[in-house]
Amino acid sequence: MMSAVEIPAGLKELLQEYTVEVLRRRPPNLVEFAVQHFTRILEGQKNDQRAKRRSARSARKGVTFETNSTEANKDDEAEEKDAIKSTTAKYNRRVSVCAEPYNPDEDEDDDSEPRIVHPKTDEQRRRLQDACGDILLFKTLEQEQFSEVLDAMFEVFVKPEEHIIDQGDDGDNFYVIEKGTFDIFVEKDGKRLCVGKYDNKGSFGELALMYNTPRGATIVATQEGALWAMDRATFHRLIVKNNAKKRRMYEAFIESVPLLKSLELSERMKIVDVLGARAFKDGEQIITQGDQADCFYIVESGQVRIMIKSKTKAGQQDNTEVEVARCSRGQYFGELALVTNKPRAASVYAAGDTKLLVIDIQAFERLLGPCMNIMKRNISQYEDQLVALFGSSDDLKH
Repeated sequence: MMSAVEIPAGLKELLQEYTVEVLRRRPPNLVEFAVQHFTRILEGQKNDQRAKRRSARSARKGVTFETNSTEANKDDEAEEKDAIKSTTAKYNRRVSVCAEPYNPDEDEDDDSEPRIVHPKTDEQRRRLQDACGDILLFKTLEQEQFSEVLDAMFEVFVKPEEHIIDQGDDGDNFYVIEKGTFDIFVEKDGKRLCVGKYDNKGSFGELALMYNTPRGATIVATQEGALWAMDRATFHRLIVKNNAKKRRMYEAFIESVPLLKSLELSERMKIVDVLGARAFKDGEQIITQGDQADCFYIVESGQVRIMIKSKTKAGQQDNTEVEVARCSRGQYFGELALVTNKPRAASVYAAGDTKLLVIDIQAFERLLGPCMNIMKRNISQYEDQLVALFGSSDDLKH
């Protein structure tokens, strides 16, 4: 008599989860998608194992980590049983280490881990490169690192009303938008508020991965769209480790910027994480008067000239530009249009070779809220300057 075949623990849940992902994403190639799907599960398990090793090393050094769950107080034996219970552990939302940033210096095994590569056609890779071209997180990567980023990302198709991430969930992927519009919702005091929108460009999901915190917002697709995603483990290895290097480079400089002195150290470090760096030659134009604003600048080295088009006696604007200010190391510019939600009120040019640190509009709104009063006071000073020069501050208001 044939004995009953024992179904391995977790197999049913594993296959169910795969089926749900197939129905949600509707991949064109089921076999390729299966490889990608189960590779992510494996990487998640390895990442969890590395986290346990880091926690064990920290415990030996006398460091204690807090968690959000009472289950974290179980004894070590119970935790070991849970860790090996089944391969479905990946799908139980991991308990985050609150406000405790991932420390790449502790992760000794990252470089020995296999690189994740999701095969792409030439056309897919071209589209992905276009989508990633303006993502500030990628701006400081070396070419080899950026190539690894492109290799590791996978395509996600979304439908209207689909939730990409949900506030309070644990972070799994970082997303870059190729096309589509997405609303940003934040739940506060029991109310769901729409606080912003992505329109066919941008990226989201990095904060939960950088700081091991729950998702801070819900992102919902408002039309059919396409995203490129990077898994948590690869994001840590390529982006967070690179940001740790950036922190060492820019920590002292950011602390010296007068505007940012009112921020807590942790807030300043979050700003470092989203900084991009751009170099400009003497006379090169950085901002054009009348353009829409997309970023904010801090001068790291060199100087910039802020120029405004003058007006004739009849009140008509001509093409003659008048210098109204200069900014040097530690000073900032470009905030006016972001604060007032108006087009750029001035043009800006490099005065000599200049290096600038750049923060995009989404990071500006998210991270520089505590500095808003200071920036608004400075805007009133700009208005005073214009009145002295032109007898009017209309340039700023329009």
